Amino acid sequence: MQLKALRYFAMVATTGSFSATAKHFQVPSSSVSRFISKLEQDIGQQLFYRNTRSVRLTEIGEKYYIQIKEVLDTLDFANEEATGKNSNVRGLIRINTAVALGRLHISRIVNQLHDIYPDLSVELILTDTFIDPVQEGVDIAIRIGSLQDSALIARKVCDQTYVLCASPEYIERYGTPKTPQDIQKHQCLVYKGVSGCQRWYFRHDELDKPIEIEPQGPLKSNNAEVLVSAALEGRGIVLFPTWIFEEDYFKNKQLVKLLPKWLCTVEPYAVGIHLVSPENRIRSKKVRTVLDFILKEIGSPPYWDNILTF
Repeated sequence: MQLKALRYFAMVATTGSFSATAKHFQVPSSSVSRFISKLEQDIGQQLFYRNTRSVRLTEIGEKYYIQIKEVLDTLDFANEEATGKNSNVRGLIRINTAVALGRLHISRIVNQLHDIYPDLSVELILTDTFIDPVQEGVDIAIRIGSLQDSALIARKVCDQTYVLCASPEYIERYGTPKTPQDIQKHQCLVYKGVSGCQRWYFRHDELDKPIEIEPQGPLKSNNAEVLVSAALEGRGIVLFPTWIFEEDYFKNKQLVKLLPKWLCTVEPYAVGIHLVSPENRIRSKKVRTVLDFILKEIGSPPYWDNILTF
């Protein structure tokens, strides 16, 4: 019985997918299937129910997984202890995040990782659609918004700070909104995701609940950078978190903040950014090291909030 077969088995049990396991280990799906079949043959038991749509553990497979998982976790911990805390972090780590956040910030952090840990290989998966880290074999997912899956281990990065802004050219042409209600008379550039167009919420210390606005305007998009570009051209008002904007936009007065005395968001509650990992992955020294590195590089408060000083 090969250790590799046990690792493949544990990952298939976790993800419920031969293809996700193959992605994680960077091998063909046929190789994973072959090792699992050989494992079942060696122990004389069927470990998985298989059909064209899903893979799930048999009753014997569930018991076997609990025992094998403890063995593999103990082995991984022993290897890490034996190699020492200062040993190289090596191997593949798969990170998922939103397209804009990944392009503007996480890609730079990932590149710095390679400078420090040359034996570490990173696969950065950028998508604005929800993916299940367990099903997709992802080690770390950087999530924006509320967390849905309590089975994932989460570490909070920050709450997002939003900025309402427009270009000087737009303000000269249309004027400056004085209250949140004035926004309804303006040209707004609206983000439209899978759940529809965003609504804008405005809070003030003197109010018990936020003012909700349904912004309207000439352009909607599921890409934040497209909308920011339109704002820079004087097309309208945008509301986005600080990490979307470049510091120079405000430093050079290309964009001007609006309603600075109001707290603006796109949800009736605070919107956070979290690093989440499947429970079985957080035990890995490699994953913990990368999590710590990302948190350190972003900082607290996050470095992208520096735009608020301009």
